[in-house]
Amino acid sequence: MIDVKYDIKYGDKTELTLDIYKPTGDIIGTVVDIHGGGWFRGDKKTESDIGEFLGEKGYLVVAPNYRIGPENTYPAPLDDMDQLVEWLQEQKLADNIAVLGSSAGGNMSVEMGIKYGFPAISLSGILDFDEWLQMHQHVVAAPNQTKDLDVLQKTAGINQDGANDPFYKWFSLNYLNGDLTLASAATPYHKITETTGPMFLANSLNEFVPNSGVLKFAERLTQLNVPVTTRFMTGSEHAKGYLEAVKPDILNFLVENINK
Repeated sequence: MIDVKYDIKYGDKTELTLDIYKPTGDIIGTVVDIHGGGWFRGDKKTESDIGEFLGEKGYLVVAPNYRIGPENTYPAPLDDMDQLVEWLQEQKLADNIAVLGSSAGGNMSVEMGIKYGFPAISLSGILDFDEWLQMHQHVVAAPNQTKDLDVLQKTAGINQDGANDPFYKWFSLNYLNGDLTLASAATPYHKITETTGPMFLANSLNEFVPNSGVLKFAERLTQLNVPVTTRFMTGSEHAKGYLEAVKPDILNFLVENINK
């Protein structure tokens, strides 16, 4: 059984609220679960599946909202996560913590793992901006069709249908506010250090998030002796589209990396 509390304020902006999924029994540790949506849509309410799944396993799950576009671009969502960490510290919840995120949330989870040393799980995280954009200058950026609201409420995904370079370029440029000079700073693997937390990185082999980001990220972690596990699924499912398949991996990673 779990106890759920909604819309708890955590920062200095009115939209910065979070939901908490709290086990009624002993708590193993805290997992921050960051929703996806390409930094232009999505909401913490999509994370009830992970909140309930991990809550029933003994983890206290914190699912935050963060500022999204078009009004808010890089690095505003990451600044919001700094405020979340301050709140977690105030609540005495930051000593035994891991971070999990899907798609855009996967990017933010590894950013927190780099900055704070938290163990981090990325499901189809957006990990490559600068080199990918340089190599795909010929691609014409274009939005995909908005999914049915009911689908959006049940998934954290922004595209579950396979490769889509125009869409990847579209929301990447949106996140950077069209400023390509920010691409390097926004690409997480450039920031990895020896104090980065252990990582679990998942991707599908034929999805719209390029595997190049995962491979470069894992290579850099390995060079600096930071533990990393990767899993590449067959097919084209994106992020929480393959959640059921990676649930055992998530639990194993948390057991190995959160102190009891």
